[in-house]
Amino acid sequence: MSIEIRNVSKQFGSFRALDDVSLNIASGELIALLGPSGCGKTTLLRIIAGLETPDAGSIHFSGADTTDVHVRERGVGFVFQHYALFRHMTVFDNVAFGLRMKPRKERPSEAVIRQKVMDLLTLVQLDWIADRYPSQLSGGQRQRIALARALAVEPKVLLLDEPFGALDAKVRKELRRWLRRLHDELHVTSIFVTHDQEEALEVADRVVVINQGRIEQEGTPQQVWDNPASPFVYGFLGDVNLFQGRASGGRIHLDDGMQLDNPDAASADGTRAFAYVRPHELDVERYSPGQTPYGQGRPSGMVAQLVRVIVVGPVARLELVAESATQNADNAQPGAVIEAQISARQFHDMGLREGETLVVTPRRAKVFLDHAAGI
Repeated sequence: MSIEIRNVSKQFGSFRALDDVSLNIASGELIALLGPSGCGKTTLLRIIAGLETPDAGSIHFSGADTTDVHVRERGVGFVFQHYALFRHMTVFDNVAFGLRMKPRKERPSEAVIRQKVMDLLTLVQLDWIADRYPSQLSGGQRQRIALARALAVEPKVLLLDEPFGALDAKVRKELRRWLRRLHDELHVTSIFVTHDQEEALEVADRVVVINQGRIEQEGTPQQVWDNPASPFVYGFLGDVNLFQGRASGGRIHLDDGMQLDNPDAASADGTRAFAYVRPHELDVERYSPGQTPYGQGRPSGMVAQLVRVIVVGPVARLELVAESATQNADNAQPGAVIEAQISARQFHDMGLREGETLVVTPRRAKVFLDHAAGI
């Protein structure tokens, strides 16, 4: 089933949860609504479900306007963060619940229900615990049972609200992979809400980034990661270093001493600039006294002191402070720490030590110009 969200707005008192949101979801697509707490993603999910009514706009399922259709008649299945399993029922009875609650004319026989429930438990790889109670299950098992229960009524749309938020990191990662495989097998149109960017990028066909009630960007995980459309998206998707400066003479001159080529800088002299660089996009080398950090034919580097190293498995995370900040401790800010990421092998081969002076050079930077702040 395809879903079309047309110009949906929703306000709670003076708080605008959604502001003219439009989005098309193809049949069989797995969409992630990604954003910080309070951005409006759960409100949008509840409006799609019929649990909330929009103040303006409409919801269409396969072309039919369902804005005023009751939640029971929309054919949606739900999976929530906290499982919502019936504690007094066995796993089997939890999954069978929706089927047994159907109107008499639509209700399958007990034999059909038993077969369907066991098929679903096999699908989620938990048929061997059909007679157990929720209290006897792990968090990951409970969430898989909650998903089987949602699928039992053959929903046209599956809605998941922070489905793995209450689980530990290892179980969460396992369930992400499992959900992706399950969706590839069932092809039910699915929408899940998350504030975990790794989860969204790993599981979804398409990621919809929401901020303050509006869609900032939508696209495949690769598109959103490689080409963030705004400073918010860049900052929200993983770790990032932010450098500030101004456009001048056809280049971006950053406050920390670096210079970057940028095609928009030629016509933007004096404009405030913000450059975003991910930690793994910084090259690291030793600084020699008298060495100029300006390389020929590449962006200039920045002189910085290595203040901390964290080596975890194959990755070395370097925390540095720009030379301009260390020269004046009174102006040093906690936020002035620059993060670089290199392989643990490179770190050990270079023999780097905390306290050393290095030069860091971005291989790639995304620059946003604030034309409103131009001189």
